[in-house]
Amino acid sequence: MTDHDPRASHETRTGQGNRADHAPRTGHDTILVTGATGNTGSRIVPGLTALGHPVRAAARRAPELPGAQAVRFDWDDPATHDAALRGVARVYLVPPVGAPDPAAVMLPFLERARAAGVRRAVLLSSSALPAGGPMVGQVHAALPGLFEEWAVLRPSWFMQNFTDQHLHAESIRTHGVIRSATGEGRVGFIDADDIAAVAVHALTDEPPPAHDLVLTGPQALSYDDIAATLTTVTGRPVHHRPLTYEQLRDRLAAGLPAEFAALLAGLDRAIADGAEDRVTDTVERLTGRPPRSFRAFAEEHGHAVGDSVAGS
Repeated sequence: MTDHDPRASHETRTGQGNRADHAPRTGHDTILVTGATGNTGSRIVPGLTALGHPVRAAARRAPELPGAQAVRFDWDDPATHDAALRGVARVYLVPPVGAPDPAAVMLPFLERARAAGVRRAVLLSSSALPAGGPMVGQVHAALPGLFEEWAVLRPSWFMQNFTDQHLHAESIRTHGVIRSATGEGRVGFIDADDIAAVAVHALTDEPPPAHDLVLTGPQALSYDDIAATLTTVTGRPVHHRPLTYEQLRDRLAAGLPAEFAALLAGLDRAIADGAEDRVTDTVERLTGRPPRSFRAFAEEHGHAVGDSVAGS
């Protein structure tokens, strides 16, 4: 899981351009995309504008994205909320990164959004966090009482974790190593492009799709599998080094609040116990095409780590 970096191939990968039910129409509702410079938002904005939807792109620094209106937005600064919501009917919600209690800042905003006329909310959550669970799970549980039209995207771990600005990617670049407490557990890793493609449908389809959307790639893979694929594709050795829950928790706590470090280490332990060993058909069902495999992703993006792996 992680949520940054736009991709020029977005329209091709998301497959939005040839769907008749997504042909541009006049009179579209304005859609607010929070986290517009993030891993999913930066892909959703061009997907929506390509279909003719008016988009308001929101981030802490108002982002300049082609075809979208830029607006400054900060979850922790309510003074930025009204301008972001003005005239908006649909909203894509990226929770504040690293917030121990996202509901505390998100729910007052969502009350304000409903009062301002927002009809549909699409929330980015995680496959590991069910409705009523910790953190964003509390926001998920509140959505049905706030909006008639809503959906929660619950993607598995992002493939971009191994190529972008993430601890795994940095460790691969620096040491040729992935460290985790996942053991032999498997995860249905997913490309952020596929998440964005589903988000565009969730924001625009009539009628709206199902509420609770668990998103995965086409295969459940262990971290040993990921390391082997990166080694094959990049030609540079990448190894998975298993840690215990305690070892991972303590490593993470060196740079994160202790409670958050324990939560993240606990997610790895849940993977080791089989919690993420699943695949779903949600991406193909909503977009009309299968999700990208990790091998295909690595073949396109392996250069982001391959040229920097230790020993190269």
